[in-house]
Amino acid sequence: MPVRSPARVAVLDDYQGVALSVAGWTRLDGRATVTAFRDHLDDPDALVARLEPYDVVVAMRERTAFPRELLQRLPHLRLLVTTAMGNAAIDMEAAGELGIAVCGTDLFDRQTVELTWALVMAATRGVAVEDRAVREGRWQTVFGRELAGRTMGLLGLGHLGRQIAHIAQFFGMHVVAWSEHLTPLAAAEVGVTYVGFDELFERSDVVSVHLRLSDRTRGLVGIRELRLLGPQGFLVNTSRGPIVVEADLVQALNDGVIAGAALDVYDTEPLPPGHPLMSTPRTTLSPHNGFVAERAYQAAYGQVVEDIAAWLDGSPLRVIVEGRTT
Repeated sequence: MPVRSPARVAVLDDYQGVALSVAGWTRLDGRATVTAFRDHLDDPDALVARLEPYDVVVAMRERTAFPRELLQRLPHLRLLVTTAMGNAAIDMEAAGELGIAVCGTDLFDRQTVELTWALVMAATRGVAVEDRAVREGRWQTVFGRELAGRTMGLLGLGHLGRQIAHIAQFFGMHVVAWSEHLTPLAAAEVGVTYVGFDELFERSDVVSVHLRLSDRTRGLVGIRELRLLGPQGFLVNTSRGPIVVEADLVQALNDGVIAGAALDVYDTEPLPPGHPLMSTPRTTLSPHNGFVAERAYQAAYGQVVEDIAAWLDGSPLRVIVEGRTT
C-alpha cells in the first residue's frame, strides 16, 4: 500500500504535552500532518481505533507495546520511530515481516543518572516523608542516613552503573558491584569492588539497579535478596520494574524488612490507581521520569523528525528494521 501524501504521523504518550514544541516539526510541513496524544491507551481495540489512520507512529520509549497482534491490525502503518536504538515493547520480527520500517534515535542517558541520584538522596534522607509531614504540620519525623562511609551496591556496571559509581565515590561511599558477566578487573578499572550476588546485598547500605530486563534478570530481586539487604538497607530502581518482584517489595516495605525504596519503574505503567505501592511506608515513587528532561527530549524528538524526513526521502536513518516506503 503506497504512503499517502501528506503522510499522517501520530506521536504517542506525550504526557506533558511538549513533543511538538521541543523539536523542529516544521521541517515536515507539506509532507506530513502530525498529531500528538497526551493520554495513554492500553486496550488493543482502542489503540487500533486511534492508530488505524496513521502511516507513521512515534513511540516514546516502551510506554506503548507493539506486539504482532497489534501491528497486524494497522494496515496503513509503514514507519515506527522509537526513541533509543532498541525497544523491547516492539515485535521487531513482526514489523519486518509486515514491511514496517523501525527507526530509532541515539541514547541520551545523563538525565537518568541524575534522577537516580536524586532518588538515592530522597530515600536515605526521607525527603518525600518529610515533605508530607511538614505539609501536615509535623516537624523532623525522619532520622536520615548520611552517605559518606557507607556502601553502594550496583546491580550492573555498564554505562549508567559506572556513572553512578563515580557519583557515589564523590560522596565518600564504598562501591561494590555485580552482574552476570562482570569481572573483578573490569570493576577495578573504575575503582569498584566486584562481589558475588548475595554478598552485594549483604554488604550494601543502598542497592541501585542498572540491568537490562531479560529472561535472566526478570524477578532477579525478590524477598530473599531483600532480606539479605536488611532493615538498614535501601533499594533504588530506575531500570525496569519487573527486575524486582513487586509483590515481594511491597511485603518487605510493609514488614520493615528493608529501610525503604525509591522507584521510577513498575510492572505496569502508568501505575494503576490504588496500587499497593501507593500506600507502602518509606517509599518514594517517581513516574518513570528517568528519560524525561528538557535536553533529552529536544535531542530525541529532534532525531525523530530527522528519521521521518529521511524516510520520506527514501533514505532512512538509524534503521533498526528495514521496511518499505511504497
